[in-house]
Amino acid sequence: MSDSPETSAAKPTSQKVTLPGDAAVDKLIHDPDPQVLIAVASDARLTEDLALAMLERRDLPPQALEQVMRNSSVARLRKVRLAVVTHPRTPRHVSVPNIRHLYIFELMQIALMPALAADLKRAAEDALLSRVATISSGERFTLAKRASGRVAAALLLDKEERILQAALLNPQMTEMWIVKALRAGTGTELLAPAVCKHAKWVHRLEIKAALLGNRHTPFACVVQIAGELPVRLLRDILRGVRLAPEVKKYLQGMVEKRQI
Repeated sequence: MSDSPETSAAKPTSQKVTLPGDAAVDKLIHDPDPQVLIAVASDARLTEDLALAMLERRDLPPQALEQVMRNSSVARLRKVRLAVVTHPRTPRHVSVPNIRHLYIFELMQIALMPALAADLKRAAEDALLSRVATISSGERFTLAKRASGRVAAALLLDKEERILQAALLNPQMTEMWIVKALRAGTGTELLAPAVCKHAKWVHRLEIKAALLGNRHTPFACVVQIAGELPVRLLRDILRGVRLAPEVKKYLQGMVEKRQI
């Protein structure tokens, strides 16, 4: 590409690179020269639409993405911030701090992006989890239904039954998260009875064992589960799980009876 006033103005120098006053910024967002793109990214004439159009390019140099977030004309715009955070070439020292400024459902979206790096998704989940206690019931309900498994798992201990029920139905929910929640020291007053009635989860072996160890599991559910488990597993539970006295006594009696 031959040097033009616009291009030569964007060449690296020891001082801050700027574009000339008559530069066609709308054309330069498509320029192949990385230095031009860096100059465009820092130019005050960059608008939201132009920034978003430029951010659709997967070949942007990392410095250009960094400059977009330093550009006061666009850096605080929600759509621009989200596009920078999710761009595959954004440096981590830019994307991770900016994740904390995104809205709840933007964070949910990031945590579910299959192509996004695992550490960024984890950072989005961390930001969501740090806000769970302060967001509205409606927002928690939506997260319970649609968020990643890790976020939905935190809502298994919600004080509203409709929210934990939604978390149990979340397509990202796994047996591991439910077992972990049932083993929590507090907050399972609603969860244990709900799992006992759940058509899908109550039949999982590890969940049954966790329910037997949860002091909020209704005794009728304890009786049902104990009758379904093999004696060998009941012995393992008696040895390895802290049980309420009445549950322990019942399971011991069940084991002795079935060994005769």
